[in-house]
Amino acid sequence: MSFIFTLVTPPSLLNQSIIDRVRQKFSYLNYQWLSHEEAIDFIAPASINNLTGALPLYQDIKKSLDIDEADFFITCSTHRKKRLLIADMDSTIVKNETLDDLAAEAGIGDRISAITERAMNGELDFETALKERIALLKNVSINFLEKTWNKTKLNEGAKILVATMKNHYAHTALISGGFTYFTEKVSQICQFDENHANQLSFQDNMLDGKVIPPILGKEAKLNHLQRLTKKLSLSNDETMAIGDGANDLPMLSSAGLGIGFYPKPIVAEKIINKIQHTSLLSALFVQGYKRNEFTSL
Repeated sequence: MSFIFTLVTPPSLLNQSIIDRVRQKFSYLNYQWLSHEEAIDFIAPASINNLTGALPLYQDIKKSLDIDEADFFITCSTHRKKRLLIADMDSTIVKNETLDDLAAEAGIGDRISAITERAMNGELDFETALKERIALLKNVSINFLEKTWNKTKLNEGAKILVATMKNHYAHTALISGGFTYFTEKVSQICQFDENHANQLSFQDNMLDGKVIPPILGKEAKLNHLQRLTKKLSLSNDETMAIGDGANDLPMLSSAGLGIGFYPKPIVAEKIINKIQHTSLLSALFVQGYKRNEFTSL
């Protein structure tokens, strides 16, 4: 077992002088390119065989890089390519916060987005915040769901992330505190193996201000991670979760590899591995995939 430090930058930003600077100071590190001028692994010596010993070196290398717009990860070489992906949807697989966008279409965006922000930062209980927001949408036409969907965009690398992992025998699940109306469509486009979210309640083609129980929140996301780990007979080291908000924290903290994607402050504070400057493709680089191994749909 060894520890690997993966540096990813936007394409063409990672030049040889940066690599030479690191190697000059840490000459005992081996390295391998994952994508020229974009992603590289630095491999710690086998003598550093636990996280307690690896973290100080990770911090020292990170400090020596002296580069903006770079994401720097630490992983263990054991089970590096994961066999299970659990992904959040809003602000992770898609650019949007679909509930906020639905509210904006209905003309009450400011009222609902303020509640969403507090919930994602961990200031409000997720279930309470969800019920409060949905209640505000009572009597909104279901036509606004389609209008919202038409403006929903995937984040860069979403389809490639799922396709590549599936091509290497991983199971993929989209688990969202949002709504099945959107997860089913996103899941189909990205070809996730399964998707789970909350169900909106309707009456006479209008939202009735309720969510059909049970509500899928942070504990449900963790439960799906644990369920699939057991169902697929995997070790925890073979699992990966990615998300951005407070309701993702339990699954991010419990997965073998938890990645914060442009995370809210409460997530950034608690999760080591974060994508803050690059794309979802970094979730492949951090697993050791080389650019020429990526699978496109």
